[in-house]
Amino acid sequence: MFTEDQLSDDKFLNGRLRLWQPLRGYRAATDPVLLAAACPAAAGDSVLDLGCGAGAAALCLAARVPDLKLAGLELQPGYAELARRNAARNGVEMEVAEGDLRAMPVALRRDFDHVICNPPYYPAGGTPSPVAARAVAMQVEAVPLADWIAAAGRRLRPGGWLTMITGADALPLLLGGLGKLGSASVLPLAPRIGRPAKRVILRARKSGKAPFRLLAPFVIHHGPAHDGDRESYTPKASDILRDGAPFSAQFS
Repeated sequence: MFTEDQLSDDKFLNGRLRLWQPLRGYRAATDPVLLAAACPAAAGDSVLDLGCGAGAAALCLAARVPDLKLAGLELQPGYAELARRNAARNGVEMEVAEGDLRAMPVALRRDFDHVICNPPYYPAGGTPSPVAARAVAMQVEAVPLADWIAAAGRRLRPGGWLTMITGADALPLLLGGLGKLGSASVLPLAPRIGRPAKRVILRARKSGKAPFRLLAPFVIHHGPAHDGDRESYTPKASDILRDGAPFSAQFS
C-alpha cells in the first residue's frame, strides 16, 4: 500500500475530480479522461473498468454521467486501495476487486452494460521502469491485448459496449481480437494537424452487426509543433479534457 508521503493530490476536469496518485509509479494523464469521454454510458448503466488503476477513467465517467453502477478490477492491491479511496473522496460508489482479468474474481462475474479499459501499450522489450508498480502496469507482453478484449466480451451483456484506448500501432491486434464484438468504430487521436495518430479509441458492441468505421482523426493540439510552456489544446479537446464533455459528435 502507498503511504501518504508517496502520494500526490491531483486535479482532473478543472478540479471537479481530485485523485490521490503515487508520486513514483503509474500516473494517469490524459488517456483515462479521453477514454471516459468516449464511453456511451447513460444514467443507471453498469460499467466495469478493467485495470482501473487509481480509478481515473471510471471516476471521470461518473463526473459526467449520474447514477452509474461502477466496478473496477485492478491487479495491484496498492492501486486498488487508491481507487477505493478516490471514489469515496469524490462521493462516488465504486466496487473495486483485486485480481487478474484472465481469472475474473467471482464478485465481478456478472453482465455489464459497458466495459472500459486502458491497457498498457508501451512497446514490449523496452527498458523496464525502476519503479516496481509502474513496471507491472506497463508490461504489455504480460497480458496480450486479445486477452483484454476476451475478458471484456465475457463481461458484457448482449448489446453492451466495449470502449478502449491504446497505441495506434496496436490497431491490428485490436481488430484481430474482436471475436463476437462487432459494430466497431476506431477514432484516431492525432497530436496535431498533419501528424500521425499515436493513440486510438476503439468502440465495439457485443453481437453488433454494423460495418466497421474508421473515423476522422481527432486533433488534440493547435499548431504544427509545441510552441512553449503553455497549454495548446484545440477547443474540442479542451472541452473534453477540462470540462468533461463527451466524444458524442465524433462517434455519431
